[in-house]
Amino acid sequence: MDQFSRIHRAATLLTAVTATALALTAPASAQETFKLGIVTFLSGPAADSFGVPARNGGQFVIDQLNKGAAPAPYQKVGFGGMKIEPVIIDENGGATKQVQELRNLYQRDNVDAVLGYISSGDCLAVAPIAEELKKLLVLMDCGTPRIFEEAKYNYVFRTASHATMDNVGLVRYMKAKNVKMDTLSAINQDYAWGQDSRADFVAAAQQLYPNVKLATDLLPKFGAGQYGTEISALVGAGSDVVYSSLWGGDLQAFVLQSAPRGLPKRSQLVFSAADHVLPPLGDKMPDGTIIGARGAYGLMSQKSPLNDWLFKGYEAANGVYPVQAAYRITQSILGLKAAVEKAMAKNGGKKPSSDELVAAMTGLEWQSPGGLIQMKLADGHQAIQSIAFSRTKYNPDLKRVDLVDVLYFPAECVNPPPGVKSLDWIKGGMQGAKCN
Repeated sequence: MDQFSRIHRAATLLTAVTATALALTAPASAQETFKLGIVTFLSGPAADSFGVPARNGGQFVIDQLNKGAAPAPYQKVGFGGMKIEPVIIDENGGATKQVQELRNLYQRDNVDAVLGYISSGDCLAVAPIAEELKKLLVLMDCGTPRIFEEAKYNYVFRTASHATMDNVGLVRYMKAKNVKMDTLSAINQDYAWGQDSRADFVAAAQQLYPNVKLATDLLPKFGAGQYGTEISALVGAGSDVVYSSLWGGDLQAFVLQSAPRGLPKRSQLVFSAADHVLPPLGDKMPDGTIIGARGAYGLMSQKSPLNDWLFKGYEAANGVYPVQAAYRITQSILGLKAAVEKAMAKNGGKKPSSDELVAAMTGLEWQSPGGLIQMKLADGHQAIQSIAFSRTKYNPDLKRVDLVDVLYFPAECVNPPPGVKSLDWIKGGMQGAKCN
């Protein structure tokens, strides 16, 4: 039976009440499960290179945890001995649909926690719902800094760095590699992720390249798919650098449409989050493109027992190496596992309540295949982590895009310090950054 099917809606009220009563009075039993809602794109333009790799990564990790087959310190079965029982939901369909689906997960499926979300717009929409219902919500990816910079939550956590890291790190990489940028053009999606990424990149560029001039500045709608007009404008501008935070199917379409028009030869392309489109694009990705992966992930990951476990296991199961989405869901699941087991160590081994999970997750640190994750921002609810950047180089022997000229930046070099809003930190000269 595929445990990622949505199969558990038929549980009776009597069973739920009995399970709750037992959880409050006795240590978790071997038969008890931790029901986990997972939300990722399974259809639409974000599915192929992002949502499905996340689903596949989650399936690999949960299978391994349920078998007790993960490396230390995650070798204990499931979450504290409880098998993980996933209920997966398609993120496609827009924010209004996701709000209702989140309510369904908590109130109809009776999940113990929800983990997921890739779209920044969806994260902004669902976070207040989890807070209203007083249920644990772990955001695994979405990049907008606004989640915790414009609101305060008790039941919501994000287990990955937000987009400021991607853009500050990208500009630091360009400066370290002496990339010329007297003129800059940009193309980003017209919603929270694209707007916030653009603001952070331009502000960081103005700090490290004080004479840079912003030429063409484009914000096509999410899912536009056709970029003929925008590419003509970018080719015409002839800027030294063309920056973009496009992702998923939008980024694939932009690369495929811009190469025949000569844009990669006219300008240095720099993409803040592009590793996930390398497998589907193959030799269609121009050599020399500067890319990030939203972490030290995939072909830019560093060797460790945890990384070997994920990289080799995922590749064997799926026939392709893992990219950023698989890493981000993995670090979210491992963080939740660490929080559950920390809470159980304090409550006598019982299945933890939402409030006990909140207390355990706040300020938590744990190791992941992409390195150390630290919940240091937003009063312990927002993670920081290290990041890597590189250039693309097609390898005809392996028939894949290799990543060369890799540089790593520590978490406190590319993330704002606690209590400071991202854009204020960048415009203030990124004071306190620790880059050595």
